[in-house]
Amino acid sequence: MDTVDNDSKLLFALNKPKGYLVTRSDDLGRKTVYDLLPEWVYDEGWMPIGRLDLESKGLLLFTQDGQTGHILTKPGNCVKIYEIWVRGHVSDGHIAQALKGIKSKDDVLKALAVDIIGFGGAKTKLRIQINEGKNRHIRRLFGAMKDEKFGTPLKVLDLKRVSIGSLKLNIESSKWCFLSVDEEKALLASLK
Repeated sequence: MDTVDNDSKLLFALNKPKGYLVTRSDDLGRKTVYDLLPEWVYDEGWMPIGRLDLESKGLLLFTQDGQTGHILTKPGNCVKIYEIWVRGHVSDGHIAQALKGIKSKDDVLKALAVDIIGFGGAKTKLRIQINEGKNRHIRRLFGAMKDEKFGTPLKVLDLKRVSIGSLKLNIESSKWCFLSVDEEKALLASLK
């Protein structure tokens, strides 16, 4: 492991592309995030903090410290921001529903903030903030709502995590880097 004096010894970031599982190994032989990283990451027990599903991309943190991982994934502790493309026209009513929460099988799915940032044909681009990471949270949240014009479920077509707490995604897809000591301090100081 090569670090410089200003590198965090606790955290590094990966810009996960689509098509990689966030797991140490896969029985079906699919690609994992460890295929993008040096061997020492696996050998020294660095673990991903949280998840991004196979089709999602963006900022993913790794640590060897279980307590840091727990602090960053504990519901309510850390705001994560995503940019997503949704098939369908997302209305003010959909946004209000997402903020209020939607009952799922076993839990309630909701967002802290949702902003429309663009349109493209029958698609809507959104920036969404959440502070918990339930399984496929954003995909299930929007999939539970219907397009008002066509009556079909909304569908998240593209999902990219662009920030975790104070840390913003600033590396190319498939690349990784250690956080700086200042980034680490700012991130951990921003948590509850």
